[in-house]
Amino acid sequence: MKKIAVLLVLLSVVWAYAVTFINPYGPTIFAVAGLLDKQVKTDMALDIKLWKTMDEATAYIVAKKVNFAALPVVFGANLYTQGVDVRLVGVYSWRLFYLVTTPDFDYKGIQSLKGQQVYTAQGRGQTADVVLRYLLADNGLEPDKDVTFAYAQPQEIVALFNSGKVKVAAVPEPFVTMMLSKGKIVMDLQDEWNKATGTKYGIPITGIFVTGKLQDYAGTVRLFQKSFMDSLSWSYKNIDKAVDITNKQLGIPANVLKASLDRSYYMYVPAGDCKEEVLNYFKKLNAVYPEGMPKIPDDKFFFAVK
Repeated sequence: MKKIAVLLVLLSVVWAYAVTFINPYGPTIFAVAGLLDKQVKTDMALDIKLWKTMDEATAYIVAKKVNFAALPVVFGANLYTQGVDVRLVGVYSWRLFYLVTTPDFDYKGIQSLKGQQVYTAQGRGQTADVVLRYLLADNGLEPDKDVTFAYAQPQEIVALFNSGKVKVAAVPEPFVTMMLSKGKIVMDLQDEWNKATGTKYGIPITGIFVTGKLQDYAGTVRLFQKSFMDSLSWSYKNIDKAVDITNKQLGIPANVLKASLDRSYYMYVPAGDCKEEVLNYFKKLNAVYPEGMPKIPDDKFFFAVK
């Protein structure tokens, strides 16, 4: 009887209030396409919103207008260590980022970047920025001195690159694919990271975070996790439909989105199962690039769904 009563309470929480989830306005829409288009059934009243900047995502969370958030893992960890009430539930994006150059750029390794300016998406502190800074430092180059950085929205970087105004850019798919008619891939950031650190999955790029009081309702977190995993599974089983849904949101041609999946890796791993991988990521960044990872989160950062 007690178990039934608890279940009824949990269900009443789920149905009485719409659970709000924010997701980046970008390629990771592919993972939630089934939920966005209501192709995947869920036992939750789920409201999905898309954020375009990290400031916007932070504002949602700080204002307590969101229950779950898909965020860059480093960004979420930095929010946590600054006192923002977010915890990591799982990581699902492990491969997205590549270094693209103009065809005439003579790339012979990371040392070739000395004296260059690299464009990366969004702003300082996002995944490509912190990983590339780590790789530069690991190879004896000083970020911001030997190699400088510039930041812009990914669509703007594509336009600048294709018009010949940018020579080197570190961007995620599908924007890599959009640049290949005018450029070439010279570095897989995930492969370089794996070689430098000995990691297993790749780079823990994007994670699912739970916020605020909902952390007290493990059953609701479990339901959301299942809904998200079902959506990701649906997208891989129905790639053309998932790509079409993503296309309608982003306006990026379906053939580009589909081609980009060959260089993308989505696999949901619960926080409890990838904790060591994520902590290793944080420790490496903290050691070489403390500005990007000033403090390593404690164990409470990892929300283990049982």
